[in-house]
Amino acid sequence: MMSPEEMLAHLCNKSPKQKDYLQAVYAVCKEHAESGSTDFSVATIARIGAERGVPKAQSIRNKTGENYRALISTFATSDEARKRPPRPRRSDAWADEIEDVKQRLLTQQVLAELAQAQRTIKEFIPPGMVIRVDDRKHTGAPEFKLTPFEREALEHLLSDEFLQRWRLQRGKRGDVLDGKGTPLFMPGTLQALEKALKHL
Repeated sequence: MMSPEEMLAHLCNKSPKQKDYLQAVYAVCKEHAESGSTDFSVATIARIGAERGVPKAQSIRNKTGENYRALISTFATSDEARKRPPRPRRSDAWADEIEDVKQRLLTQQVLAELAQAQRTIKEFIPPGMVIRVDDRKHTGAPEFKLTPFEREALEHLLSDEFLQRWRLQRGKRGDVLDGKGTPLFMPGTLQALEKALKHL
């Protein structure tokens, strides 16, 4: 069985027109292997090498991509790769395998928005806190209402006085930025506070 280096040399001699692409695939696979990863799927290599000259996943899967697949497979089946325990894939890695380009991009966008929403929620919800949703048609139980003290605290965070005192500014996406433009509050924070004041 050829090593990745031997396979690269063989393929470059066999298909000199693909030399630059093969070298790009080799470089990305080598770095990927050195990071300890065992995921050498076409989608993964194409994704991480998208800006480094690696052909798109569909091109690698096509008949003309046979050489690229052969080179990638040498990394996946090398002795070093077999010795490494498999690393868990990202929970949303399946989206990279969607062949329809438009559907893949839409799916990845939705997953990115979901991840952002989950990160935002974690910013507001202390660990171990239980959220109860009361959708009964009534004015709401007292424990779901803000106390005057809590309401005043939220109103203070939204006030110009608070922002000016700490030299902060409102961002375009409901976030709060410091004097250097660095986000301190996540996008949607100000809208979330306004909704809380309106409904609680």
